[in-house]
Amino acid sequence: MSALVRARARAKLNLTLDVLGRREDGYHEMRMVMQSVALADELTLRDGAGEGVRVKSNFGFLPTDGRNLAAVAARAFWLQTGITPQPLDIRLLKIIPVCARTGEGIDEFA
Repeated sequence: MSALVRARARAKLNLTLDVLGRREDGYHEMRMVMQSVALADELTLRDGAGEGVRVKSNFGFLPTDGRNLAAVAARAFWLQTGITPQPLDIRLLKIIPVCARTGEGIDEFA
């Protein structure tokens, strides 16, 4: 039986946001004042059946390969902790609206 972890990734409202500059890895340094809210996405992590990190989402336009931020976070966790990467399946149920696509795709996984 595969291990299972379920977590909620809560939404936040940016009250202020300052972009300080671009980092070498392509991300930006930012200074923010945020407030969390009750709205949340749901993540389910299981031992993978194949190789690497696989991501499935109910929003078809989100990347499901190594560019997905959940996959990036898993690899960063393994790197920082020294844990040997294992096959991992991530299911992301998006509830928090993305860009202007408010309310789209919250039914179920395809």
